[in-house]
Amino acid sequence: MTREPYYVQSLERGLAVIRAFDAEHRELTLSDVARHCGLTRAAARRFLLTLTDLGYVRTDGRLFSLTPRVLELGYAFLGGLSLPEVAEPHMERLVSEVRESSSLSVLDGDDIVYVSRVPTSRIMRVAINVGTRFPAYATSMGRVMLAALPEAELEAYLSRAKLEPLTDRTISSPGALRAELDRVRESGHSIVDQELEEGLRAIAAPIRDRSGKAAGALNVSVHAARATVATIRERLLPPLLTATAAIEADLRIAAPRRR
Repeated sequence: MTREPYYVQSLERGLAVIRAFDAEHRELTLSDVARHCGLTRAAARRFLLTLTDLGYVRTDGRLFSLTPRVLELGYAFLGGLSLPEVAEPHMERLVSEVRESSSLSVLDGDDIVYVSRVPTSRIMRVAINVGTRFPAYATSMGRVMLAALPEAELEAYLSRAKLEPLTDRTISSPGALRAELDRVRESGHSIVDQELEEGLRAIAAPIRDRSGKAAGALNVSVHAARATVATIRERLLPPLLTATAAIEADLRIAAPRRR
């Protein structure tokens, strides 16, 4: 294969040595690495000892293995990712599994703002795009984020929010909403049954950052004709919680680190 003039073969070989280690090969001998990477033993030894000096590899004199420091190689990329960028691949897997649309939102004042969406079909009269806003009190994502607010902030919200009935099912009194938010806080998820729009049901769970604060919320929405509330809780809640847990794990890596 012809290489460009700028190509640094030693860098390619050094990265190949790191990639030689995986879940099935956590410890390798010098000969193992040389064979796996197509290197001479002398070259493999130089790479391994350099990586050892840099702290990316450890050795007991015979076996070599990676150290946790190799995670730093991914931090530069992950550290620059926003919440939507971190969440998107997990949302795509979730939608592929449940065959229903999923959205990601953040709380902005008294509204939720959609920051990412993976649709399967259009089930709402109002088109949802990034930047679409809805009142938090009438949405599943809004409720999980409201439920996660500190007590003083929640009380301030309940005292000022205009809880207008958007459908005949919408919770529109502060007392009833407070009781519902208490249930959401205890269960860790929210199901809204045709309160934002007739025919629309949705389930949401919060996405928490490293400090435990709700950085956003993830939902799955479904047409009421296709799933009852009980079906949503049974069929959609487990994969939704799996997705939010995976996003939170990636956020812990992507969060800026103190130097």
